Amino acid sequence: DRERVLRELGPGDLLVCSYGVLQQEIEAIAQVQFHTAVLDEAQAIKNASTLRAKAAFELKADQRIALTGTPVENHLGELWSILNFVNPGLLGSEREFQQRFVRPIQRDRDRARAQLLRRLVTPFILRRKKSEVLDDLPEKTVITLRVEPSAEERALYAAMSEEARERVARNPQPGQARIQLFAELMRMRRAACAPSLVLADGAPSSSKLTAFEELVQELRDNGHRALVFSQFVDFLSLVRARLDAMGVAYQYLDGSSTPAKRSAAVDAFQRGEGDLFLISLKAGGFGLNLTAADYVIHLDPWWNPAVEDQASDRAHRIGQTRPVTIYRLLMQGSIEEKILALHASKRELADDILEGESRAPFEMDQLLELLAEAHAPRTAASSSVPVGR
Repeated sequence: DRERVLRELGPGDLLVCSYGVLQQEIEAIAQVQFHTAVLDEAQAIKNASTLRAKAAFELKADQRIALTGTPVENHLGELWSILNFVNPGLLGSEREFQQRFVRPIQRDRDRARAQLLRRLVTPFILRRKKSEVLDDLPEKTVITLRVEPSAEERALYAAMSEEARERVARNPQPGQARIQLFAELMRMRRAACAPSLVLADGAPSSSKLTAFEELVQELRDNGHRALVFSQFVDFLSLVRARLDAMGVAYQYLDGSSTPAKRSAAVDAFQRGEGDLFLISLKAGGFGLNLTAADYVIHLDPWWNPAVEDQASDRAHRIGQTRPVTIYRLLMQGSIEEKILALHASKRELADDILEGESRAPFEMDQLLELLAEAHAPRTAASSSVPVGR
């Protein structure tokens, strides 16, 4: 009945629409003159070249509002896309924005240009931090659990690191070398989770899975429930097999889950069905309320900490009455430790352009450094940092 709904819209009516339907029905929706258009989770249009973003740009409205916890996740082009919806023309065309701001700021680290961009966008941004508006939230503690690899895993990882550098060096074209580099980095990230994700035969067992089992048993013994995130669906499959063997009840959600299945799994977990909720990072980064859990486990680090923070906030949000503890499992001496070290600069990207100047994105030499074998202590360690409210 979409055609009828659009035809009968009148003054005072509110139209609620998913991004998927907006994209499918934009030709008809764009004929309606709205008083106000609001984009919730506006990072959904961060890529201006997507059909979803282009559909949003076509909306006709006297007033426009974009709501997002992550206006900049990876690069300044995302900020252009959101502001192009809110205030078309403010930052010029996408090409002009690249030439005027992105290249000088991210490549040349031009502070004067960064300050100019900040002055342009500040009047159109109401920035409210979680600490300022959610004083009633319980404390949140972040714990980094470094997992000591076995001798077999360490040898495998060292060999993979050397082979990866050689394969990248054999690519003479910069563009091809960068693509190859990202492929190698992905392979090493997967190996840090479980060697069987990169080796078909003869893979050593995963020390991270063993550490995860021990953590789960400890949480269950103490009556806690947890959300478990990974960016790799096949790694979650290995986790599911371990939990099945342990007799642990859980809910599961990934990008292939239908909206109905997604809703049913959330409702079941909130009712108390399952000790754990396994969620792929991209599928569960936002739009879920899972306050029945008071622990969050990130099985592997994502490039951008904002994505992890969004996922952790599925438990640490309005309605949560217990302190929330977040575990990050890192393979010691692996690329995962280096990704965590890069998190600080990635967090500053949004903060600096909204409050100061912006940092540059990853350069080729930074990415190559990730392939170098880390020289971490050989003893397992963990550290906790209470971040309060």
